[in-house]
Amino acid sequence: MSGIQIPIPFGSGVGYGLVVGLGFLFAFGMTAISWFLAKYHAERQTSEMFMTAKHSVKSGLTATAVVSSWTIAATLLTSTTYGYSYGVSGPFWYGAGASVQILLFSVFAIELKRKAPHAHTFLEVARHRYGTAAHIVLGLYSFVYQLFAAVNLLVGGSAVFNALTGANADAICMLFPIGVVIYTYFGGIKATFITDWVHTVIIFIVMITSIFIVYTTSDEVGSIDRMFDLLRQAAERHPVEGNAGGSYLTMNSVLGGYTGLVFIGSGFSASVDSQLSQKAIAADPAGTLLGYLLGGSCWFTIPFVLASTYGLAAVATEALPSFPTYPNRMNSFEVSSGMAMPYAALAVWGKGGALAVLLMIFMAVTSAFSSETMACTAWVTHDIYQAYINKKASGTQLLVVSKLAIIVFALLVAVVAVGFNHAGFNVNFLVTCIGIFVDSAIIPMACTVMWKKQSWIACVFAPLIGSAAGILAWLLTTHSRYGEVTLATTSELIPLAAGNLMSLLGPVVIVPLISFIFPDNYDWARLKEIKAQTEDSTVTPTLTEEQPIAHQEIHGTFEDARLLKARQRAIIASVVMTFAYLLLWPIPMYGSKYIFSLPFFRGWVVVLFIWAFYGALIVVILPVWQGRRPALALPTSPLVSEEHGPSLLK
Repeated sequence: MSGIQIPIPFGSGVGYGLVVGLGFLFAFGMTAISWFLAKYHAERQTSEMFMTAKHSVKSGLTATAVVSSWTIAATLLTSTTYGYSYGVSGPFWYGAGASVQILLFSVFAIELKRKAPHAHTFLEVARHRYGTAAHIVLGLYSFVYQLFAAVNLLVGGSAVFNALTGANADAICMLFPIGVVIYTYFGGIKATFITDWVHTVIIFIVMITSIFIVYTTSDEVGSIDRMFDLLRQAAERHPVEGNAGGSYLTMNSVLGGYTGLVFIGSGFSASVDSQLSQKAIAADPAGTLLGYLLGGSCWFTIPFVLASTYGLAAVATEALPSFPTYPNRMNSFEVSSGMAMPYAALAVWGKGGALAVLLMIFMAVTSAFSSETMACTAWVTHDIYQAYINKKASGTQLLVVSKLAIIVFALLVAVVAVGFNHAGFNVNFLVTCIGIFVDSAIIPMACTVMWKKQSWIACVFAPLIGSAAGILAWLLTTHSRYGEVTLATTSELIPLAAGNLMSLLGPVVIVPLISFIFPDNYDWARLKEIKAQTEDSTVTPTLTEEQPIAHQEIHGTFEDARLLKARQRAIIASVVMTFAYLLLWPIPMYGSKYIFSLPFFRGWVVVLFIWAFYGALIVVILPVWQGRRPALALPTSPLVSEEHGPSLLK
């Protein structure tokens, strides 16, 4: 690949072997698990199970799925690039800027489950409320994000595999989806949840190993004090523009702050992705809130810890002979392509480190790709085929369409990714600009289940107006600051921040304004009209289906009251944690222009270790503990049972 300075550490056989071998290993393993669950746990692969897992996924697996869905190749590569470029502020602002959305999304997830308990997709709710026009507009926004996100996965993954193994980037783009297609084809969304867990566990194992190697055993760094000294020397050689004292050891970073603004905007773009609401739909109602809150705090661990490990290690070792580009610094192509992480791994860990990075990239790409595949499949099946082509489709017909959509989506994304590779787009550009195009749909989507006065006209036109305003702000800011609009200038942080924030915040004004001119007053009870899919074949009924109408009404009242209470907790928790991430923690250090002393930096690294182990315990242990026995039937009385959430008596 043009622009890479280093000799390729591995042969192309290693790259192809990892992608194909691990892909088929996961495909075989997840298909076997799906068969086991069908045979011994009575999990028939009906369309309802395929798309929603019958709303039975517990909080631990939900949290892991959230972490996995948010962990794309850019999470690993771009966050490390910002650690390399801006020092300690880069990893923090990347993690904080893109994790608050998960916390705030928990409120939306609970409202979605409370008001439309049998929905298969969020877009199904939008169609039921607004009709065809809004349904199509929001569906296209969601699809655009899914396509961009999936392409970004393949572009970022193929770039790293090409740089480290010499494997053809186009071939890697075509090979990555194969294993994903196989296990999602046979296992549906439940297989996606299970692979999310396996992939995330492997990423956390590599992350914890990496932080120990860099800060305790590496010959090149090997201690916190040594890292501190190397970072100070690096600042003397090439001070960071906009950082207090030019230091890598300060939260007072102008460009680091812009990074936070960019990722607040681009991070919100993931909320447009229907796969997040798809996982909220699949979650057990009792575990939705805890799953999303834990998922948000655990995801923050990955960019914060990994980028503070490899990003700072790249800065610290760049002037040492062990660094791959020594005596040169990384060039702009390598930086924008996310090579800071693999190069730092080579410097402190040798080829074993590079192999570990390849393993993490594979896990991040395939896990998130499976989530995007299932989300697009749900859209095609329920929001195109069933909505407009065959309204009376049976469960069997929907299952056939779902499996066909999996194959078509994978092929489409692979072909587009190859085109993007040849056009020169990199992972950093794609992850930072996507919010400009889709963020304007976030407010209308949230209001769909949060505000009954939003009209269908507002839901249709606010996203379109907001996107146009965001794109204009992006391009005009680029031209006014740099005099030309090119791939390089549009990649600068200030234009990206302007475009992302305009697209995100514009509908805050546009939606109320249009809804005031064209008012609505929706009756939330109408969303209860959405029913679960009836299957053709004999299916073991759930307890709810077996119970008489009177029992279902009692249970529904109990469930609604419990979710209403969870919503209040979600609002409080998400607001408090957002305040802590964006204001309480970083702003005092930013405003004081504090440059870390050695004791303070030691404490900062200790926090990295603590956060890493906290995240690992949640995503590794909790799903196993909760999954030690199959999900039980729903409680037969609102006064029992504690396993399904707190009793109303409390």
